[in-house]
Amino acid sequence: MTDKVNLLVIGEGGREFAIAKKLKESDHVDHVYCAPGNVGMPTVGVEPVDIAEDDFAGLIKFAKERNVKWTFVGPEDCLVDGIVDEFHAAGLKIFGPDARAAQLEGSKEYALNFMNNYGVPTAKHASYRDQTAILDHVDQFGYPVVIKENGLAGGKGVVIAQNHDEAVQTIKEMFASGQARIVLEECLVGPEYSMFVVISNGHYRILPMAQDHKRAYDNDRGPNTGGMGSYSPLPQLAASDRQRMIDEVVEPTVNGLVKGEYHYHGVLYIGLMLTAEGPKVIEYNVRLGDPETQVVLPQLETDLYQLVDAAIDDRPLPEIKESSKASFGVVLASKGYPQKPVHGQKLGSFPESENVAIDYANVTGTLTDLKGGGGRLLMVLAQADTLQEAHDRVYRYLEKLDQPECFYRHDIGAKAGL
Repeated sequence: MTDKVNLLVIGEGGREFAIAKKLKESDHVDHVYCAPGNVGMPTVGVEPVDIAEDDFAGLIKFAKERNVKWTFVGPEDCLVDGIVDEFHAAGLKIFGPDARAAQLEGSKEYALNFMNNYGVPTAKHASYRDQTAILDHVDQFGYPVVIKENGLAGGKGVVIAQNHDEAVQTIKEMFASGQARIVLEECLVGPEYSMFVVISNGHYRILPMAQDHKRAYDNDRGPNTGGMGSYSPLPQLAASDRQRMIDEVVEPTVNGLVKGEYHYHGVLYIGLMLTAEGPKVIEYNVRLGDPETQVVLPQLETDLYQLVDAAIDDRPLPEIKESSKASFGVVLASKGYPQKPVHGQKLGSFPESENVAIDYANVTGTLTDLKGGGGRLLMVLAQADTLQEAHDRVYRYLEKLDQPECFYRHDIGAKAGL
């Protein structure tokens, strides 16, 4: 074997924890650095680096000094702000779309126009810059209606208004908060699925699929969050429906990227609703999702390093091998999340277990004296022969915790019959 390589992951949350952990498992990899990372990452052999995600010059300098073979970008903000363009200009390899392609997530309007141009099925929609115009047209979509902030919102800039009064209030609040553009969409009905596609300039591989749970509380109540739990695989998804998603959504999307000369190298997340008319796209993200990444990557038996390395260099992509086991994870979040999460609460430590793993995210302090950093703090995960067994392991662990300033959903996986 040739000399092992050094890699850099950009980001600090649970998604980056999972990416860095998976890369570190490769026999081809020596050091994995994560900037800025979090205090939990040394538990999986990953070294946090005190450089901010948006300090592109500092990250480039570090990558050169540490002989980093390539960099994997976790967060969407960096991609939209052009980190890939900056690294390329410095002669460095990096995995993620450039700033132009990142607009597929950076602007809902841009993404919808892309779907229209290349025949990708999605909801009936319209974009507005004027408050009077949108208020005049909102009733035409029927109720409930989906109201989206146009720009990045960390998975939280979406409101499903149930009636006219709620829609009007939401629209006025969004414009008052500084939104320059708001998108209206018909409310699609059907189960929602997360599909992650590794793309290398027209060639692609599909990672194991997952289902996210966006609402804060049990029974899909409460505000949208960045995600409260996930699991993989999806026993309720028929193979024929998955193939329709590939034929009707993935193929025209990837072909559109080629026709539009995007030269896309990275992951494309496709949020799908399986409606009575077939699969339709809810949104694109130009990176891996959180919390799906934490359950998808354990299901991936293909070496993630080799997959990404081939994608960066436009070599043939290795086949995807999926585990025969099942992965299940539940997020522990700060009380008050997502509106006003508690910060700084004493968490103590999270004892290791043979049956579960902890993917740390927004925590501070030390591993023996952790404190909450607000928002989603960590994810408790299990991999087992069945989804039910993985589900039971995670909830048994969570039930033993004494964390009054935190909360979690109790019904992750209910849609799979758990």
